[in-house]
Parts: sequence; structure tokens; C-alpha cells
Amino acid sequence: MNSALFDIEEELKKLPARPGVYIMHDEDDNIIYVGKAVILKNRVRSYFRESTNKTLKIRNMVSKIAWFEYVVTDSELEALVLENNLIKENQPKYNTLLKDDKTYPYIKVTTGEDYPRIFLTRKVRKDNAKYYGPYTSAGSVRDTIELLCKLYKIRTCNHRYTEEDVYVPSQVSHEIHDKTGSDTETGKDTGRACLYYHINQCLAPCLGLVSREEYRKSIQGALDFLNGNYKPLINELTQRMNEQAEALEFEEAAITRDLLESVRAVAQKQKITDTGGEDKDIVAMAREGDSVIIQVFFIRDGKIIGREHYYMKHTEQTENEEIIRNFVMQFYAGTPYIPKELIIPVETEDMELCADWLSEKRGSRVRITVPIKGKKEKLVELAEKNAEIILRQDIEKVKRNKAKTEGAMQELMELLDLEGISRMEAYDISNISGYDSVGSMVVYEDGRPKKNDYRKFKIKTVEGPDDYGSMNEVLTRRFEHGLDEISRKDEEGSAAVSKDDEDARAAAYGKFSRFPDLILMDGGRGQVNIAKKVLENLGLSIPVCGMVKDDNHRTRGLYYNNTEIPISRSSEAFKLITRVQDEAHRFAIEFHRSLRSKGQVHSILDDIEGIGEKRRRALMKSFTSIDEIRNADVDRLMEVPSMDRKAAESVVTFFKSRTENDNG
Repeated sequence: MNSALFDIEEELKKLPARPGVYIMHDEDDNIIYVGKAVILKNRVRSYFRESTNKTLKIRNMVSKIAWFEYVVTDSELEALVLENNLIKENQPKYNTLLKDDKTYPYIKVTTGEDYPRIFLTRKVRKDNAKYYGPYTSAGSVRDTIELLCKLYKIRTCNHRYTEEDVYVPSQVSHEIHDKTGSDTETGKDTGRACLYYHINQCLAPCLGLVSREEYRKSIQGALDFLNGNYKPLINELTQRMNEQAEALEFEEAAITRDLLESVRAVAQKQKITDTGGEDKDIVAMAREGDSVIIQVFFIRDGKIIGREHYYMKHTEQTENEEIIRNFVMQFYAGTPYIPKELIIPVETEDMELCADWLSEKRGSRVRITVPIKGKKEKLVELAEKNAEIILRQDIEKVKRNKAKTEGAMQELMELLDLEGISRMEAYDISNISGYDSVGSMVVYEDGRPKKNDYRKFKIKTVEGPDDYGSMNEVLTRRFEHGLDEISRKDEEGSAAVSKDDEDARAAAYGKFSRFPDLILMDGGRGQVNIAKKVLENLGLSIPVCGMVKDDNHRTRGLYYNNTEIPISRSSEAFKLITRVQDEAHRFAIEFHRSLRSKGQVHSILDDIEGIGEKRRRALMKSFTSIDEIRNADVDRLMEVPSMDRKAAESVVTFFKSRTENDNG
């Protein structure tokens, strides 16, 4: 919509006194906020009234509204669902958002099948299967499934069974199945037993070697295990291990011991937390400044089966109640399983409405409770403590990352007595005895690699192992390209862009137009002087610094303004320079290796005019060697698919000229 034609005051008068969702747009037509209202007229008008109660965040949002639209709904619940869908789809700048968009793994047991399977799934459907979860680690789920298949010999194939597929043959037939895969009594080809059967990890229902009843007993054992009834299995495995040891079957006893340890490890992870045995999710939060973490404990059948933390964004000047409410709406809109009870730390707006929405999704009543005392309150407190620990760890991690990046940049600026360094470009040359010389340019901004701006250069004008000449070519091409981008766009009449706004400049002119604040050369005085000469010839003034290495090819210091500056090996600046130097070297070596690899697979046929990849392949398929192609005449070559007379004559002429040159 043309925002200039939108009169906010007039449109406010038209708002209906109905429930619905309102959508705020900025002047670029971006959706910046989505909200729900019981009465649209009252809620939307409230944003534009003069009030001292508005937070700075809301005032900033209102100042950017160019126009708005709304959708009327039949009920507040419909508005709630629509609001959540629009937020998830558009990720508005001023809505509090859940950063993570994860789907969680479940264990599915296909109890509706004649011979059920157990596998990982991320979708819960209304079918005859049983689901366990959600779990927070797909790796743990796979380990559990693997353990169950070993313990109970559950099939892992996708074979679909019919009545005529299922039978239990005699012992004689068992022997024939193992040898031929067919049943002599029926003459039916049933295929060979798979590897899992031969290593004693499948009962082979596909070969009719187990009845439905026997197989169901194994599945029931697996279901008991998933329901947390570990004791009978632990006792059985312990007895089996002891019997095998007494019979001197030590290899089998060792296998049983490993299974026993795996079962105990799984049992230890699932701690009893509630004697009620219901499914619950415990939600808590921790915040410091604009950093907010939500912690969720997943309790299934009275046991904690996992926990997960989530990050929220756009939380500045947002109340805890609103953050929790937005988390609940966004998280449970995307998870396929809804527990019977959701325990949260604070009462939120629309709490009853959210409970109705969750109940509708689950298909049965869902309670949202805010405990004040007792076991549930202790669980919320435990979740809060976990959230606080993670938040502190994250804050420490951010501090360490800042020291490695921004702190290292600050140290580097102090060492070189420079200010305002943000973008650094480092260069390196790679060759083997002058073969396929290449140059690399790596870019670091604020101490972090910016890989989208990395560039590779294949040396075109320098022959042999001349690193100085190669570096001169690389730098000249790089900065001439940047100057050309700027000149070309200026001639086209592009709007002037401030040098301070580097992103806008790159978008307007091209990435080469973004010149560095500091150039780092892989080497000392010689490489630095080459760079200075190139910059002088192009009329550019950019500080150049050499990364000097010792005799063991390790970073030693910096060469700047004709002086070698030593750096403490324990400093963050030294570590950053080492990372930059290693990255420039790695990038150059990688490019050089790829060119060598391409050169090794180069065929002499690629040098013949008119012979492309398709004809080259056809020739290699029709002849046993290059010599046979060399000796073929035009008629023989024309028998090759895709070859015409002109291409055949080109091949004959090519090899004839090479023979004459060799003889001459």
C-alpha cells in the first residue's frame, strides 16, 4: 500500500468493536508488529493516544508505523491463533520471538502392525501407534532404539505383512530358509535372512521364523522398558550374564554385561520427580538485561525425560508475563505433543484462553497452573536455577568471545597506534615451484571472519615462483576492481552513500568497493613494500602491516612502519593475528589444491576445437586409449555417437599437427 495515501486518524475511526488481529507496517511495507485484540477499536487506538505509560520500545514502534491493517475474527480464541501464525510467519521486529524453531524426536512403536517396529519420528499422528517423548537429544533416542532392538530382537525393515506372508515353517524349513531362502512345503520364495538375523538381532518375521504371539512378547518387553519398568530386565540380564560366566562363555557374558550397563545408564537418566505419573511441562525463565532464556523440563509418566533451553529475542522493556505468554504460544504451536498440564512461573494475559487453545490442539483438557507452594513450585524453582546457570554460562561465553574479537582488535589498534579499525584484509600466495600460482584474500570484521567476502585470484601475468610479482598482481587487481565499481556507479548517477555505512555502500557499489581499514600481508618488509607501492600507484592510503613468522613458520610479530613489533604470545591480539595468518594460508592452499586436482584430470581431448565434455566422453567410451583415437580416420570417428564430420576432421587434424611438431 502507498503509505502516503493512508490517513491514520481517519482509519482509526473505522475500526470495528470486534475481536481480531491488527498488523502494523512501516514505510517500506515491512510488518513490524502483530497483535491480538478483544476489541480492535480500543486496542489499536491506544497506541496512538498521548500517554506516559508507553515503554520506549512501544514509542519507537509507533513512530515507525506508516499504515496498519486488521482481520476481524469470530472469537478471541480465533484471534489468538491467527496472531500466533502471523508472528511465526513474518517474525516482526517488535514482537517478542522464540529464536529456536526445533522439532523434537519421539520414539514410535507401530503397535497397529502385525509385527511392530520401533523408530525415531518427529511427527505425532493420530494412528494406532504408541509415542514416547518428546526427547531433547536425537542421539539419545537412536541409542535407546538400538538398545531395544538388540535386547528384544525387533525388526528394523519396512516390510509390510499380509495374511499369506505370515507363517511358521518347520525346523526343516528353517534350515532351507537359511540356505536358499525358499520354503519347500509351499514353494514360496521368501528371500534370504538379513544380516540382523544372522547376528542374532532380529527374530526374522519376514521368513516366518516367529509367530505373532512370540513377537508381541518382545514388543511388550520394549514397551515396559519405555514405560520405565527396568527392574525385571536388569534382573534377567544379570542372571544371564552370571550363567554365561559360569559356563565359561566369556564373550557372550561380555556382550550381556555391555547391554546391562546400557540399560542401567538409561534408567539412571530418567529420574522420578512426581508420583502422579502425569505428563507435564515445567516452564521457567531467567533474564539479565536483554538476554532471556526459557528452560523447559519435559515430564512424561512422572519422569523427567529431558530438558531444553530456548532463547527469546526482542525482549527489551518487555514484562516477564508477556515473554512467558509469547513463548507458550510460539513453542506449543510447533510441537506435536501437548502435555496434560503446563506449569509456568507467573500468571499471563490470556492464560485461560491459551489453555483452551492447547486443549483444542490436544483433544482433551489441558491445565495451565502457576504453583505457589509444594512439589510443583519446587520444580519451577529447579527449572529457574537451571535457566540461571545457562544464562551465566552464556554471558561468560559472550565475554570470552568479545575478548577474542573486539578485545583483540582493541589490543591490535593500541599496538599499531591506530584508531577505528573494523575491517581487515589478509593476503597470501601459494604455488609449487611456480606452478599454478594463486592468491587468497580473507576478510575479518570486528575480529570475526567474513567468509562471504573472501576472494581467490589465479595469477595470470607472472611466470615462475615470483611471490612479490604475484602479490603485486593480486593487490592491483583487487583495488582496481574496487575503484572501477565506485567509478562505474558514480557515472551511472547512483545516490551518494556515506563511507560510514559500509553495508549500504557494498549494496550500492559492489563488495570490492569496501576497502579495508588495515591490510595484513603474509610476510615482512618485502611484502609490505609491495602493498604500499600498489596503494601509492592507485592513490589509496591504507595502513599495511606484515605478519612475520619465525624459522618454524610460526607467527612471531608484526612489521609496521619499518619496525618489527613484538607481541606477547598470551595476548588476544597475537592469537587473532595467528588465526588470520593461518586462515589466509589455508584458503590459498585449498584453492591451489583444487586447481592441481583439476589439472590432473585434464584430458588431451579437451584441447581439441569442437570437442566438448559430451563428445570427449563418447570418444573415451568408444575407444580403449588415446593412441587408438590418434590412429582412427574420419569415417571411424564419425561412428561415435554425437560426432559429425567437422568434429572428426578436427580430431584428425589435431593429432596430425602434434605428430608433425614432435617429429620436427
